[in-house]
Amino acid sequence: MKQVLPALAKAFGQLGDRAIMGVLAKSVALTLLVFVGLGAALFAGLNWGFAALGLEYGGYASALLATLLAVLAGWLLFRVVAVAVLQFFADEVVIAVEKRHYPQAAATARALPFREDLANSLRGIGRTVLVNLLALPVAAVLVVTGIGPAIVFLTVNAWLLGRELTDMGWLRHRGEAHPANPVTGGTRFVLGLVIAGIMLIPFVNLLGPVIGAAAGTHLAQGAMARRKLESANA
Repeated sequence: MKQVLPALAKAFGQLGDRAIMGVLAKSVALTLLVFVGLGAALFAGLNWGFAALGLEYGGYASALLATLLAVLAGWLLFRVVAVAVLQFFADEVVIAVEKRHYPQAAATARALPFREDLANSLRGIGRTVLVNLLALPVAAVLVVTGIGPAIVFLTVNAWLLGRELTDMGWLRHRGEAHPANPVTGGTRFVLGLVIAGIMLIPFVNLLGPVIGAAAGTHLAQGAMARRKLESANA
């Protein structure tokens, strides 16, 4: 926790940077476009189905149901879509943070090719779907407690988010010196828990992925610096 709070404070403090604002605008626009497209597809499919059944007022019913389903999908799938979209712009967030706070690291970092960005995004989506499916039976058993399923999915997604957001800050520096994510599991989990909480708040959730990527970069840089210092003193 002591490392996460300063990282989040620095991330919020850099929100006004032009580069960060640019990524925020692009990622929010693309995320919303995904859900608008989903809503349009739902409307078209429902409208066709109601027309085939010959139901009166099918167009109005289609519009209402499509809107409700799109809102529900937005609430359930926002984290997955927003983080997947951010993967394509994550480098810009990481570079902006490194240039301002860690210029030496920025100078030695490697550029991630599009294929690697795409592969990272697809792996993240796959990991999210798989882990949530594995958590589903546990949540089902705990449904009688009322709050149990929410705790299960919050915990699972906090772990997933912490991994993905710190990966974004570390992958540009992956190599012999840093072959694996250097941020400890506990620190990743706390970051993921905070960002998962932010992403439950309407409108504020739009900031969550970018804030998380910036904070994840600070945590990754801090962890790599500590590891380097430990190696030098060994």
